[in-house]
Amino acid sequence: MDIDSKTITDFGKQWTTYDDSNGFFGSTELLADFISPFEISAFKDKRVADIGAGTGRFVLALLDAGAAQVIAVEPSQAMEVVRAKTSHLESGRVIALDIRGDELPPNLGLDYAISIGVLHHISDPSPVVKAVYESLNPGGKFIVWLYGKEGNQLYLALVLPIRIVSKRLPHWGKALLARLLDLPLAIYIGLCKLLPSFPLPLRDYMTSILGRLEPTKRRLVIYDQLNPQYAKYYTRDEAYNLMRSAPFNVAIHHRRGYSWVVIGTKPIP
Repeated sequence: MDIDSKTITDFGKQWTTYDDSNGFFGSTELLADFISPFEISAFKDKRVADIGAGTGRFVLALLDAGAAQVIAVEPSQAMEVVRAKTSHLESGRVIALDIRGDELPPNLGLDYAISIGVLHHISDPSPVVKAVYESLNPGGKFIVWLYGKEGNQLYLALVLPIRIVSKRLPHWGKALLARLLDLPLAIYIGLCKLLPSFPLPLRDYMTSILGRLEPTKRRLVIYDQLNPQYAKYYTRDEAYNLMRSAPFNVAIHHRRGYSWVVIGTKPIP
């Protein structure tokens, strides 16, 4: 099994095991934070695709933001969770495509597409970018959130050696390790809140995002870092060039000091 297929299988098991996306973890507020400075209000009455939908937490958030229709693209068994969570909705509000992002059909007439925390787990995501480009209307936008290399140096020095071991562990081993790591993380979040003027690494992310999650969701975020077979942390140039692998007009933003929001706009002829 190649690394991308193994990643799909592993995330399928993760998202069918941890399928709860209630609260801040699955909120429009969190989605808005991930895609900022793009305005979430732009999705109102539009046709939007979520590339790598996982449990469907942002499928529901897009609908809450007023999207007229959401195309959920998810190749793993987590699509069962998406279908279950959206089965009560009016027919046609959500279209579930059990395919990989690079298999997205062209000319779907999309106004927007998003991909939050997905492309950095694909060994070569450029075919996904090209497929999304072909699926968008002229003037449509692809909004991507990626791990950043800049701002994450200390974090990477700590987590990469752990991941060498953790990605080989069975589910119970990863879950146990996530619980063990949660204690020092909770302490660090507390320090970040107590010392707002002290330049602690990732303080903004710790207080504004992780610090607002309930403990079970915080441990899920840790598990999500321990699980992937592949994870790339993009430099600014790499993130920009990824979106330029299709002829998008590109805007890029460093988000909370540790990630990139890359917005590609399909030119209007």
